[in-house]
Amino acid sequence: MHEKKKRDLAALASIPLIMTLANSMLIPVLPLMQKKLGITSVMSSLIITVYAAVSIVCIPIAGYLSDRFGRKLIIVVGLSIAAAGGVVSGLSAWFLEHQMAYAGILAGRFIQGIGAAGAFPIVLPLVGDMFKSEEEVSNGLGMIETSNTFGKVLSPILGSALTLIVWFLPLAVIPIICVLSIIAVAVYVNAPKKTSEQPKVTLKEFVQGIKAILAKEGWLYAIFAIGGLAMYLMFGFLYYLSSVLEDHYNIEGIWKGVLLAIPLSAICLASFITGKVVGVSKARMKWFTVAGTAITTASMATYAVFPSKGLFFLILLLSIAGAGMGLILPCLDALITEGIEKKQRGTITSIYSSMRFIGVAAGPLISSLMLKKENLLFYIFAAVGLVCLGVALFAIRTGKKKFERVKPLF
Repeated sequence: MHEKKKRDLAALASIPLIMTLANSMLIPVLPLMQKKLGITSVMSSLIITVYAAVSIVCIPIAGYLSDRFGRKLIIVVGLSIAAAGGVVSGLSAWFLEHQMAYAGILAGRFIQGIGAAGAFPIVLPLVGDMFKSEEEVSNGLGMIETSNTFGKVLSPILGSALTLIVWFLPLAVIPIICVLSIIAVAVYVNAPKKTSEQPKVTLKEFVQGIKAILAKEGWLYAIFAIGGLAMYLMFGFLYYLSSVLEDHYNIEGIWKGVLLAIPLSAICLASFITGKVVGVSKARMKWFTVAGTAITTASMATYAVFPSKGLFFLILLLSIAGAGMGLILPCLDALITEGIEKKQRGTITSIYSSMRFIGVAAGPLISSLMLKKENLLFYIFAAVGLVCLGVALFAIRTGKKKFERVKPLF
């Protein structure tokens, strides 16, 4: 890979890192926010859920706009909106109190979710646009997913450390890190230029074309489903672990962040290795996904059948489950990005990102409702993992050994 391309990729990799920090950094802080704001566990989970929920709606719109007006422009606009939302949340937490502060934080998170829709989801198709070699695309996507998971590893430690200074500091630093990413993208990323002869597609033609692709390429539904369910599992067990560490084991601050980072480190390491190993083999991507879902399911089922108050046992099983997810996520990214023609790539990957955000939104919310029913929660986790396994095994078709891109239908 050319040195300049590596620099471009590094600038792009800052986006998933920062967007992950903007969300995952708050997970270890939610119990503290609950106490400071005088809210319930369900209300605190909405601080994560509202961010993801608005992104679900906005991501496909951002994908369409990126296909039409250029990915770099939409990314910069998205990061700017996310920074503005961070300012609203930070100032609300600083100057307001209790329910008013909570309402302001939610409003800021709503704005941030709109911005996030135009940032990280657009990175995946842009990586596909920037490289001609399928192997370079696969390696690039592996780096992006690793950056995403590294952000998740760093998030609990950084979030816990910042709260030692001021409890709302994790909210207040988000605009600063967004500005850093805007500068990196504006200066270093050179997106492929759109050719002037490309015809403008109307919204109606665009929607019809997407429907036609989804009707022809049914395997995309499998990727959407696994992506959404995998993120539900990840954010569900992270919220559970964050609450349990504080409520059952009285572990707070930096040590809580370090323990939360252990299963996330497993995801990060497995994602990095998987991105390097799978290459452009569709069959390999499928079987890595099958193996990852099987590992995750087995870990969740083990804790459901043999519940234990031992912290080592819990973190061990969640780390094994995390390693399984690390096998899944880079493969899903590559399957969906490399199998779609450039013209539709932005929107198809955006639909995929929306499905992932549905999982992000549902995970903390459902876990917060079931904190007192731990066994049932892990049986649900295991059942969801089993569904992912079945979908990966029977719905992902390997076909050709390497990719033949889906041709545009409009």
